[in-house]
Order: sequence, then C-alpha cells, then structure tokens
Amino acid sequence: MNKNLRLLVMAVRLSFRLLSQHRLVTVDINSETFCRHAVAAVTLYRDRIETRAFSSASVKCKENGWGEADPTGPIRRRRSLSPVERISSLMPPHALSPEVQQLIEHRESYQDEESSTEEESRRKEMTLSEEGPPCPTLPGEKLLTYGELLIAERQKKRAQFKKLFRLQAGASLQSSWGTIPHENIAGQPSAQFVKTSLGVPIFIKRASLEDYVLHMKRGPAITYPKDASIMLMMMDINEGDCVLESGSGSGAMSLFLSRSVGSRGSVLSVEVREDHYRRAVQNFKHWRGSWGQRRGEEWPDNVCFHQADLSTASTLLSGRGFHAVALDLVNPQKVLTMVVPHMHPGAVCAVYLANITQVVDMLDGIRCLALPLQCERIVEVPTRVWLVTPARQKDGQYLSRVGSVLEQEASQEDKLSTDESDGEQQLQSPGFGRIPYIARPHPEQMSHTAFLVKLRKYV
Repeated sequence: MNKNLRLLVMAVRLSFRLLSQHRLVTVDINSETFCRHAVAAVTLYRDRIETRAFSSASVKCKENGWGEADPTGPIRRRRSLSPVERISSLMPPHALSPEVQQLIEHRESYQDEESSTEEESRRKEMTLSEEGPPCPTLPGEKLLTYGELLIAERQKKRAQFKKLFRLQAGASLQSSWGTIPHENIAGQPSAQFVKTSLGVPIFIKRASLEDYVLHMKRGPAITYPKDASIMLMMMDINEGDCVLESGSGSGAMSLFLSRSVGSRGSVLSVEVREDHYRRAVQNFKHWRGSWGQRRGEEWPDNVCFHQADLSTASTLLSGRGFHAVALDLVNPQKVLTMVVPHMHPGAVCAVYLANITQVVDMLDGIRCLALPLQCERIVEVPTRVWLVTPARQKDGQYLSRVGSVLEQEASQEDKLSTDESDGEQQLQSPGFGRIPYIARPHPEQMSHTAFLVKLRKYV
C-alpha cells in the first residue's frame, strides 16, 4: 500500500510539473483510471530512463524482459522528444485535446517529409556513383571535332613550341619532334598529351580567345589581350551595348568587343585600308566557325565591318548612338569631332596610342577644338613573366636541399628503411620541401605596346 501511494505521489508531481510548464493537455478522468494510468506512466518513465542510460543503440524486447542491443544493427542516436510528445506519451490517446493531436500529426508529417527527402538524396548519390566517372569535357563543350582551332605546345628548357592549327580530316601536325595525325586527336577530350611518331608527348588543347588573338594571321599589329582587357574595363561595356570601333586592324579588338556586348549588342568596326579590312573579316569568321564546332551554338554575328574613313563617314554614323568608342588610330583627334556628337552623355572613348607624343597631340587637339571630353586616365600596362621551376642538375636529376631539417629527417628514415623500400624511394620524386626552386623573371619579356587614354564625354 505504501509503495502504491509513493508511486501515486510521484505521478501526481510529475503530471503537475509538466502541465504547469506547457499547459497543453487537459485531463478529465476519474480517480481510479487516473491511478492506473499513473502507475503505468511512472513504470514506463523508469524504463525509458534505464534504456537511455545503458545504451543508445536499438534494443529488442523479449518475452522475459529487455534484451541486449543488436550488435549487427546500425547504431543510431535517438531523436530527442519534444515536450508535447513527452506528455502525450504518458497519457491515453482519448485524454488528449484536439490541439495536441493536431500538433502530433503535424510533426509526424514533417518527419515523413524529412525521411522522404533523405531517401531521394540517397537515391541520387547511388545513381551518380553508378553512372561512373564524370564527363572528360567542360560543361557545354564536346569532344574535339574536325573544324576546331587547337593549340599544340611543348616546352623544354628555353625552347618553346606553340602552334595554332585547325583540326582537319586527313591532315597531320608537323613538328621537330615528329608528326601527329589529326585522326589521333579527333574524338579525344581537350587538354591532354598526345605522343608524336617519335614518342614525344605534345600538349593539345582548345584555343581560347587569347590564344587565337596571339597566334592568328595578322596584317597590322594587334591589340594585345593585356591592353584590350584594360580598355574594356575603361569603357565599362555591358551586354546589349552599342560600340563604335575605328581601326579594325587584324580583328583582335573586334573579337573582344563582340564577346562583351553579347548577342543583344552590336559593334560597328570601321577600317580605312582594304587589306586590313579583309584580314579582320576573315579572322572573325574563322573564330565563329570554330566556336560553333566547339559549343554546338553559333558565336553572335554582332560585328558589322565597314571600309571607310571615319572622318568623312557622316552618313555611316547618322542616327546612331554609342555607349562606348574604341579608337586605334595614328591621329585620333581628327575623327573626334565626328564621333563625339554620336556618343551618349557619360560615354567613354578609349584610345590606343603607340607613343606619348601622340597622347600630347590628341590632348592638345581636344583643347583647341573645345570638345566636351575629359581625360580621366593615361596608363601603360607593363607585364612581367616569371620563371619558377625546380632546380636540376645537368643530367636532369633534381638537386637536393643541403642542410635542411627535412633532408636530415629523410636521411635518418633512409638508414632505418630496408633495401627494398630504398629502391622504391629512388624511383619516386623527392618529397615536399626536399628540392630547391629557381624563381626569377623570365629572360624574354614583352616590351612596351601602347598608352591607353580614357576620355569621358560630359554635358
């Protein structure tokens, strides 16, 4: 009797404590039923505490009591119960209020959604693992096909071989290290080593726009990528802009402008010399054709080439407005009077000039003509190529770092190792930090190319 009374008191205290904290459950039952359920609740509460204290693994319930945890089953951490779940588990289902039942059903549906999401993610991981290795090409690109522009390069000491070629059926790549039939390249992924007829590996990759501009056939000097990138930043060209270019040259700047304005923009390129005009048009067509084979979609045909003198081409510019202007002329001040009226307020004119005297003449011409142009920047873009390579002996073997801590540790390990392990280490490359490196500017540097002037139209 005393034992039942103590259990009843414990159940009453536990029930009042939980009800005072949450106030979610209302119980309306007679005293006899309450005592019976209270004793069962306390017993269940003790069993749960003992189960949590001894193990967090799954437990099997046998006929004679609680069994041991299944060692073969997965060890899972039990989810912590919410206050509503703790109270509702101690009460009979008919004693729960509709609000509590709604909360329990909502939580069960949420748990079902989580389990279904986990199952879907597991299925996706299984399908990805079953599909095998990822595609060897970049997203959106294909394997190498005929008609693409490729770059073949090999560097040995100071001798560097770099060649732009078009992949064609029945042709072969010629070099001092042997030949490579184009059939051995077609259908392969880009950026890989292909051996020549003499067994020399040559690196084959797709030609980027920078590679194409530097190695394409040219008439006059091109606008180098280092200068073109600064000019594009000066003009702040966005997709859909309308840009004027004077001095098409070999078409290098026209290609960079075409990529910047996109399919919704347009570029008007004017060239006075016929041979330069033809070269620019041909280079632009070659790049568009290679891009179509590479990506499966056409490069936007957004550049309109014209052979004319911009200083007298008033009919060509009539009714046009430009977001930016790029000039590569000997005397740009002669065409500014024709160009400035067609520039939008705040538009930028980027001028490419070879020497500083041309810059002085242009600024003096702007002053004398009283043009609404403000010179914001005059820059020169130098670059320095560095040579960073491991130090080698004349026979081609790596030099060892003398007196370093890593070298001393390596020598101690070599003494303790067996002859077999020593033979394996000789075949492998030296470990991290065991060889010195040479880091110095490259002996061949790019010289001065141009001065870049940023002019902005003001109101």
